[in-house]
Amino acid sequence: MDNDIISSVIGPTGPEQRRLANKVMEKALNNIKLSFEDITYVVATGYGRINVPFADKQVTEISCHAKGAVYFFPDARTIIDIGGQDSKGIKIDPNGRPVDFIMNDKCAAGSGRFLEVIANALGITIEEMGKTGLEGKHPSQISNICTVFAEQEVVSRLTEGVPVNDLVAGVLESLASRVTRMVKRIHLEKEVVITGGGAKNIGLVKALSAKLGYTVLVPPEPLLTGAVGAALLGKQAVNKALKKGVSLDIKDRSLKKVELF
Repeated sequence: MDNDIISSVIGPTGPEQRRLANKVMEKALNNIKLSFEDITYVVATGYGRINVPFADKQVTEISCHAKGAVYFFPDARTIIDIGGQDSKGIKIDPNGRPVDFIMNDKCAAGSGRFLEVIANALGITIEEMGKTGLEGKHPSQISNICTVFAEQEVVSRLTEGVPVNDLVAGVLESLASRVTRMVKRIHLEKEVVITGGGAKNIGLVKALSAKLGYTVLVPPEPLLTGAVGAALLGKQAVNKALKKGVSLDIKDRSLKKVELF
């Protein structure tokens, strides 16, 4: 089908974002035996979108996550995006266009960074947290909403003999409560889709579903949601231009060979 995903690459974001963007694009193209010159239009998104030297257009992650969520779940009306730096609630229309959103980007307590800090304090990996939290029978109440103080509270509970499973379950419930309160301010509607790294934490997904009262949907690969949306918006821009008989401002793909710093 025309909108099938034919290649993708997922990796950590490093400090040299312009060079990394080239490497990621080259790897994705090599997977399907294509070159930069074969690409008609490129849309960059996310916090590093301005550091993609070969992009023809930059689009916010809010618009791209909205478009990507509808690709995976056509009936989606609300998106909960929990990334490493922030969390967002996005309300969308049937066409995948954002109509309202709310964001927590001032405090790490509402983001994936919160989970990373707690996981490190407990001596487990971020990947283990979801399963560990599901094994907690008596979630420990975490009262502090600040990441630093919550970390201290968790360490203190650990020294008191509270099981790690119960501590993780309490941490996930604490984060789910904060995110739920945030997204309810935009009057969320079903279906609700969760994206970002937080969506890969099965314990957090379960806690969110419990707080909301219905199942939160998870894309096959939550980390690709924004990228898929960017690709679809790029295709949409090209088709619109062709239909109107106008030219798009498309960059010379030789830019990949210029100095990146």
